[in-house]
Parts: sequence; structure tokens; C-alpha cells
Amino acid sequence: MLATLIHAERDIRVETVPDPVLSTGPDAIVKVVAACVCGSDLWPYRGVTPTREPHRIGHEFVGVVEEIGPDVAHVAVGDFVIAPFYVCDNTCANCRNGVSTSCLGGGWWGGNDRQGAFADAGQGERVRVPLADGTLVVVPGPIPDELVPGLLTLSDVMGTGHHAAVSAGVAEGDTVAVVGDGAVGLCAIIAAKRLGASTIIAMSRHPERQALALAFGATHIVEERGDEGIARVRELTGGIGADQVLECVGTKESMDQAIRSTRPGGMVGYVGVPNGGPELPVRTLFDRNVGVNGGVAPVRGYIEELLPDVLSGAIEPGRVFDLELPLSEAAEAYAAMDERRAIKVLLRP
Repeated sequence: MLATLIHAERDIRVETVPDPVLSTGPDAIVKVVAACVCGSDLWPYRGVTPTREPHRIGHEFVGVVEEIGPDVAHVAVGDFVIAPFYVCDNTCANCRNGVSTSCLGGGWWGGNDRQGAFADAGQGERVRVPLADGTLVVVPGPIPDELVPGLLTLSDVMGTGHHAAVSAGVAEGDTVAVVGDGAVGLCAIIAAKRLGASTIIAMSRHPERQALALAFGATHIVEERGDEGIARVRELTGGIGADQVLECVGTKESMDQAIRSTRPGGMVGYVGVPNGGPELPVRTLFDRNVGVNGGVAPVRGYIEELLPDVLSGAIEPGRVFDLELPLSEAAEAYAAMDERRAIKVLLRP
């Protein structure tokens, strides 16, 4: 089959690799219907995270189950499924506590599972899925093609944006600011509106992303950054700052922007993958009673909650995909996102 590998900085190749095979009782083989490139994939692509040897890449996909192992009970051949960006059993203590990203038996795509069998990465034609009953979420069919992009966002970015809003405690009538206008930030706007925020400030300097932010529920756009951006947020919030700020980038600058844009007593929900050395200024947090909560998003636990709204069209997170390419053009997908010619790219095997 064909799959995407990263060989080095800015060196993405689609190559022929071995077909996946069932190797443990609770695993399944999924034929990928759609996958995508994540903003976090750009860190190795840009060389920020070093690539020491060629390896498979990609962690977001939806598809159809082709085979199941003898211990699989809740997933059947022919099911359309959503795979979160990690493997989990959905039964261990951490999963039951809502932190399935720390599953005691879990793992990550593109590496060996706890039994030593390979779990294919998502940007390929097929994937061996460990712990299929816990990892995969079945979507009742038939699935119209126009719903595929929205369902694909539930594997990562929509659930991650939701995690930012939940971590910050967004509730009815709140004023929320969102730092970051990538796919996660845009989905965080959807999440904030869905949870009842009445004022949503999108911090964005890109017209096409601003337009999408407004369509998703943003009430204001702030283009300024640093001290000017903070002053503008405070101007829009009666001089105090937002009740909650959702940090969806992961840099030192974005975290500083988020913390200083939050009102005294407010909360920052952070989901941006840390890069560039973000650190918490504990004295600033202490003096202003600002809280910080978040981390890697346990999206598996959010899929069932968000799925009905995607199926009904109540939310349309699939609109973050503004470019679709065949899997064979994965290198162009990475380049388009790196050069900000696309917000998020959907790949079709």
C-alpha cells in the first residue's frame, strides 16, 4: 500500500510500504477514507523537531473497517469509524477519569503498540488499529461524502478546540478570546459558541481566516499582537480582559498573549502543542488570580458528545479544510500549510 513518510526537514515522500496485518486479538484493519495534515506535523517538517530517520507520519483519519481480530466485540467489518489521534482502551483508570491520552495501555500512530506490533500512521491507505473497541468510534451509516470532512475533525482539531473551551470553563454568557487562527483556534470558536459564550474575540491577522472565524461565531476580530493586542482585548471587555482565553498555538508569545488578555479571576485553556519555550509567569498568575488549565486533548472522550452536532449540521467544523488533495500529493499538502496557503489540508487515498 501507499503511505506518507518524513525523511528529513521538508522532505515528505509517499512510498510503498507493507500492508498492515492483524497481529493481536483486539486489533482491526481500517481502510482510510480521508486523512489530513495537522499543524503539529509541521514541527518535524520545519525541522523544529528533528527527524533522525525516515518514519511514517499522520495521526488523523476516518475510514471503513476491513478486518477485525478475534477479540473485537464492538466494531464490525463495514463500519465507518473515526480514529482519535492516539490509541486507547477506553476502560483503564485514566480513560475513566477523562484523560484517555494517558491510557495505561495506549500508544501513538506510526509506532509499535504495547505488544510490539506496528500501528500504521494515518496518512496512508490502510491502518492497523490496536485496541479497536476502545480506540474507534462507529458512525451510523450511510455516510454522505459531504459529512466526511466534519467527521474527520473529530479525530483531533474539533475535539482539541473543545478541550480548550472545556478546560477554561466556558459557559453561558461568557466573554472568550481565542489566540490562534489555525484549525484548532477556529474550532475553539465553534466550541465556545456551542457552550454559550456571548462574546467571542478572534485574534487573527489573515482575512480568509477572519471570515471563517466570523462564520463560526466570533463577534470581534483583533489583528494586533503583544501589548497592542492585549489593550484591544481589554478595550472590548470593559477594561478588564476576557473571562476565558483559549490558547491554541503553543509558543512563548501566544501563551503570554493569552495570560495577559485574561481578566483577573479568569482562566486560560491551553491546547497548543508547546513549542518555542512557553513558560508560566507564576507571579503574574498569582497577583491577578488567573488560572491555567489544559494540555493534550483527550478527544476520544469528546467524540460521542460532538458527533450528533456534526451529523445534524448544527456545527460545521469541516469547513476548516480549505484544500483537498490526493494522498500522492502529500508533499504539496505540507508545503501549502507551511506557507499558509491553506488552513488545513484533507488527503484522499
